Amino acid sequence: MKNRLYKYYPEDFGELTVDVLHMNLTFDVYDDRTNVKSLLRVRTKDAPIEKLELNCKDLEIRAVSCIQYEVSYRYRKDDAILEINFMEEVPPHTEVAVVTETVCRPTKNILEGLYYDETPAGAPPQQITQCQQWGFQRIVPCIDDMAAKCTYKTAIIADSRYTNLITNGDVVIERHTVKPGRDKIVYDNSVTPMATYLFFLGVGTYATFKREFEYPDGGTFMLELLVPPASDAVAAEKALDILHDAVMWVYLFTGPEQFDEEKLPVRKELWDLVRMREKMKHEAKTESTMEEDLKKVRERLAELDKTISPGYRYTGTVYREIGMQNSDFGGMENVGNTTITTNRIMPFPQITDPAFEYMTQVKVHEYHHNQNGSEVTGRSPFEIWLNEAVTVHVEEQYHAFLFGEDYDRLDRVLELLAPASGTFALDSGAASMPIIPDGFNDPNDLITSVTYVKAPEYVRMVESLIGKDTFVRGLDRYFKKFKHSNAATQDWIEAMEEESGKPLKEMSETWLRQAKFPVVEVSAEYDRTARKFTFFLKQKVPDGGKSWEFPFKAALVDEHGNDLVEILERVSGKTSEIVVENVDMPAFLSLNRGYSFYGKLVYKASHEELMMQVRKDKDIIGRFMAFYTLVDREKLKLLKNPEAKPSEDFIELYYRLLNDRQLLEKAGGQFLTIFESVEDEEFAHRYQELYEVRQKLLKAVARKYVNSVISAYRFFEESSVPRDSTLEETARVIKNRQAKNVCLGILATLDTSEIHAMIKQQFETATCATDRLNAFAAYLNSSAPDKVEVLRAFENESKKNLVAWEAFLSVIGSNSSVDVVDLVREMERSEAFRIEQANDQRALYGSFARNRKKSLQTEEGRTLFAEILRKLAPVNEYSTVNMLNAFANIDQMESKYHVPLVKILADLLGELNAQKYPSVYNRIRKLLLGAPNAVKTYITAHGEIPGLQPGKK
Repeated sequence: MKNRLYKYYPEDFGELTVDVLHMNLTFDVYDDRTNVKSLLRVRTKDAPIEKLELNCKDLEIRAVSCIQYEVSYRYRKDDAILEINFMEEVPPHTEVAVVTETVCRPTKNILEGLYYDETPAGAPPQQITQCQQWGFQRIVPCIDDMAAKCTYKTAIIADSRYTNLITNGDVVIERHTVKPGRDKIVYDNSVTPMATYLFFLGVGTYATFKREFEYPDGGTFMLELLVPPASDAVAAEKALDILHDAVMWVYLFTGPEQFDEEKLPVRKELWDLVRMREKMKHEAKTESTMEEDLKKVRERLAELDKTISPGYRYTGTVYREIGMQNSDFGGMENVGNTTITTNRIMPFPQITDPAFEYMTQVKVHEYHHNQNGSEVTGRSPFEIWLNEAVTVHVEEQYHAFLFGEDYDRLDRVLELLAPASGTFALDSGAASMPIIPDGFNDPNDLITSVTYVKAPEYVRMVESLIGKDTFVRGLDRYFKKFKHSNAATQDWIEAMEEESGKPLKEMSETWLRQAKFPVVEVSAEYDRTARKFTFFLKQKVPDGGKSWEFPFKAALVDEHGNDLVEILERVSGKTSEIVVENVDMPAFLSLNRGYSFYGKLVYKASHEELMMQVRKDKDIIGRFMAFYTLVDREKLKLLKNPEAKPSEDFIELYYRLLNDRQLLEKAGGQFLTIFESVEDEEFAHRYQELYEVRQKLLKAVARKYVNSVISAYRFFEESSVPRDSTLEETARVIKNRQAKNVCLGILATLDTSEIHAMIKQQFETATCATDRLNAFAAYLNSSAPDKVEVLRAFENESKKNLVAWEAFLSVIGSNSSVDVVDLVREMERSEAFRIEQANDQRALYGSFARNRKKSLQTEEGRTLFAEILRKLAPVNEYSTVNMLNAFANIDQMESKYHVPLVKILADLLGELNAQKYPSVYNRIRKLLLGAPNAVKTYITAHGEIPGLQPGKK
């Protein structure tokens, strides 16, 4: 048998033998089962067929027939195939209708197909579907393929006590009682032919909040928010406000003229007038005198609307967001019915600032999928990147619209650089995979930061190379050409080439199909006589790999921070030279501005150059990377010599940056991030030492400037009080709150009774979850004598609210105290912890997995981690695979860790059933194959690992 690392390869996705036309579905939903009747209409293509294979996973088959032909059938359960054999050959271009009657049974932990979500007290079981990518075949026999786009008519019959019976499309038969205790409703989804993975079915008990959405020209549809009963109405209305703004932003600020400077004032005026209109509509409910003024605003809006080419316009009558408490994903688009994890669907009092930012982003992200993903759909799971990357690109533009370009871009760069969970960390270890991988075990394997971060960075590079104006026109061309159909990767690239006239295929082939990223060494020289400056670039390329092609943006900057010249060059080849003529000698170089390419840059700037750049570069990313490099050098010095002390230069620089109000107003406290990492591979995986070095740096700042840091804390505390409830003001407050909690983190390193009192005061008086959790984390890591009492009280409080419980568990799993393992064990024994709940898994187990100084580098941590993986693999493969990524750098770790870490994986490999848990099984194999030195050492001590032997899969 072929020694396969993956279950599915591109050749497994060929052309369909039929065109799928329509599905008539009836779901008769009961507490423990759903009876499903399906009429599937298909049409043969150019060739006749003798059989039709339908995807059918874990269903009970009750009847199968065909209206036009006699058939027999065979359920190949192991293959998840319902094979329908026609008694006579079906000719080409012939329509047939297959009728099936089946039963599906929901579960609590298989978060695919129909499953049980959190049920409100006293209500019938909450049941929702998750069909990405192959969940539809778990509820009805079908051709479960992204190219099987068709229309649907769906009837739902269910318990009358449910407040909501939901599926895709518009209601064509209103909800009515069909017999005592049973209601029926019928929907029609015919405007947007829909891929199977976008299907949604939900029967549940919700509080429903509504708001009319009105376009500038007066067209309307309804926004709906479905959240747990007794949800706070104020928070729900705010969530609808945020959704309204996101939908309006897509209409006004995207589209083929998005970057037309002449039209930008018109778009901004439309934005302001819409807000005015919405306020007037609200006031008009009580003041009749507003009607005339409202009419004038509407007339002006309609007039201005005719002068722009807007972005996507919604085609349905209702756009609904539904809270799902248990899901592998934060959100999922389902043609008119977006599911969003309940803990992030609205601004609960317990929501943290990062969660609030996520909420604003996930709303615009999932809504934009109505165009990119639903109207235009990728051809196979290998195009998931295409559905997601362009949508993330738009999402980031919206985030920048609210929080500022500098803040948004720095936020993304920090995500790239983060040591445990960052994209570079994932993309350089044994778990690395290309944007379009060679294969996969489950489509969920493709839902990673490679898809959601690296792929959008590739899209951003294409935008840089062809220009923003050209890019959005190319997108418009792509959306129009493939509307209501499927598109391949090549189709997107060709649309961009046709619009720009620039070649992109070769560049794209490398970025999309080659793992890892370029590491670019830069050197430079200046010819004073000729006034000529030359950049020399040299790429490090993976063994057997190709050189990457990318945009390189850089500037020569004088001692005052003024750009002498800025360049944007298309770089290709292993080595490149870029010459700048007729220019003065720069004081420093600002390289890879805006993080123009996805990769790492190595340039040996002097200490003086970096100090000048971090103070004066106009580019926020240039400033941060100068700071990052200075801090990296400082950490490396302390790692090499544990007796060394932080330099006065670093201490003063950090202090000055902390007091640079203008900088932090733009970039937020995130600019002051110091990671527990270094670039030097010799020390990069000494996780406990890296933690201690970071603490040492911050403690040095605290000791020298304790009073000044307290003053800064008080300043940011005052500045983080909101002046109004607008999103723009919320963004300002979040930035200041970040800075305040950076100050608290610095002070916490002193670990004195005075600082304990300060931390505890913030914990007890905090008016927002972020301040409270930051204080709790600091207190938990301190030597405060009453921290156990504080922990117990906060635990009891957090258990009462699912949002607070998730945040609490995250702090427990990531804390750095000596008793972290005991605390994690204690929390998983709590009656409030439910292992089948994805939020609980991610919060407690996921945060502990990423806490590698404890989970990998202590004996008790490794024992616990192995137990977690063993328990979790049968419950949720997706969560388990993500946690396994903590093992991605075994070979780079100190040799004393090789055998115990390989043993955890080898033991798991021996215990797991490869057929039942292919994603976990094959991820372990990939991790072991990516650690040849460690595995060799293990084999010497313990013998061969059976799962790695040739012929095993």
